[in-house]
Amino acid sequence: MFAFSEFRVAAGETNILQPMSGQFMSGQLNAVVGPSGCGKTTLVNSLLGLTDCEGEVRYNGAPVDLQSTTLAGRVGMVPQFSVAHEDLTVREVLCFAFDLTVSGSVKRDERVGDVLELVGLSEHADKLVKSLSGGQMRRLGLALELVSDPECLICDEVTSGLDPLSEDQILSLLRLLADQRNKTFLCIIHNLSKLPEFDSITVLYEGYLVFQGNYSALREWFNLSDPLKLYFVLSQDSPEAWAERWEPHAQDRVVEKTTTQTAHQPLPKPSAFRQLLTLIQRRIRLLARDTGYVWLLLALTFGFPCIVVIFALKGLPQIEGLALERTGSFIQQIQQNLRFQMDSAETASLVTGLIMFQVVLLTLMGANNGAREIASERHILEKEKISGLRPWCYSLSKLIFVGGIAIFQGVWMTLFVKIICQFPGSFIMQATILSLCCLSMTWVCLGMSAVFASTEKASLLSIYLVGFQLPLSGVVLALPDMVVWVLRPFINAFWSWSGYLVTMKDYQVYDAYRIRDTSWLPSENLAGLVLIVQAICGGVAVFWGVKKRH
Repeated sequence: MFAFSEFRVAAGETNILQPMSGQFMSGQLNAVVGPSGCGKTTLVNSLLGLTDCEGEVRYNGAPVDLQSTTLAGRVGMVPQFSVAHEDLTVREVLCFAFDLTVSGSVKRDERVGDVLELVGLSEHADKLVKSLSGGQMRRLGLALELVSDPECLICDEVTSGLDPLSEDQILSLLRLLADQRNKTFLCIIHNLSKLPEFDSITVLYEGYLVFQGNYSALREWFNLSDPLKLYFVLSQDSPEAWAERWEPHAQDRVVEKTTTQTAHQPLPKPSAFRQLLTLIQRRIRLLARDTGYVWLLLALTFGFPCIVVIFALKGLPQIEGLALERTGSFIQQIQQNLRFQMDSAETASLVTGLIMFQVVLLTLMGANNGAREIASERHILEKEKISGLRPWCYSLSKLIFVGGIAIFQGVWMTLFVKIICQFPGSFIMQATILSLCCLSMTWVCLGMSAVFASTEKASLLSIYLVGFQLPLSGVVLALPDMVVWVLRPFINAFWSWSGYLVTMKDYQVYDAYRIRDTSWLPSENLAGLVLIVQAICGGVAVFWGVKKRH
């Protein structure tokens, strides 16, 4: 089924896999073995297009473009540990996997029920994934791929770490699927005592392909009395010598077992809209199940505005006094009355400080919304991309989900603080500015989560980004003009703060502030436009990070 010639994988000038030629046949259990670090996982990842490689790969006789999705739905990946959301039940995981990979024209419940019965998980269908045992997790990993009915499954150490009984049960299940449903398996294994159960065995040694054939041929080629001695025998000679010895047989190898290959018709794939809707529904359900995160989200959304109000309570009377619309004699009155000038400047400082406080808290909410969202489920994403998930659908679903949260947080912050503190100015414009503040930071941090596979790295960079907003905004600390104009386009806090403040330009509080600070401030429309551009840049990073390989 898979055939490869002059196939190699390199990292810079160093070959991870040396040039090799071979094949994995259909309807068989194909084992891939070799000492640790010999390139087993690299080989199968390369066949799936997860690692850049050179050479020709054919699938069922047709050339494969590993940069495209030609194998989606035809080849599935079963990782060593099942990659599924732990807060969903087994049935929910399979139903969502079905909706993401199979058209709605196929009966979902019937298909999921058949798969549960086949892998022996029917009685565990309503259990949460996190409550399953190791053997049950391996079965779930198989079930996740079987819902889309691929003809070939690549299993990465699917029996590793299991007790002997569970290992035997998994291998028996694979044999059943190969014999009765003509499924093809490429299995990376470590337990050499199980080699007699495989139809074909591929041996890698330090990046070289040194053997392919059945168990009898393996014993004869390496002069083995016990398969457990394979690695000892390999160590008796160099990998180059073993590869040179095998090379004449690589192209001419005859596979003893033949199967009747029937045309496999992959199940029809769902539309992009259905994938998008399924992803959003799954994320909402996961949010509802994660009570700890829900409480944190509620605490930030409703607690932060309360903190702003607490800091504002002492100055509320003065704020109300300066919330009056400007009169023709206001400037003269300030100039003539030094006490009033001092009080108004102090109140204006309080208002501008409270605006910046809201902005900083919203950027913190944005970092919390996006920093871990994609990086925390990167393994699930990569597996689902192999199964046919459109990367742009996944990206858009994340942008919609966290964007909706961010907009609500911005609107609520504006409404709550405005009602209590009686800030003057247009509510609609102020809510727009603060919503864009939270949205742009959320999407930028989401972009970091997509670009970096590590949740720790994405979270740390997001924290740094938020931490530098206040000092680099130029509002609190005076910065050199050159530094200000170089950094200003990237500083969310400046545009959010100034956009909000300018909405008060028709009121006395704005005049009081401008008496002591006449530096340039953008219009609210310009501030909103810059925040939109920052949000778009974050969105572009999301699409790029999700699409690229990790």
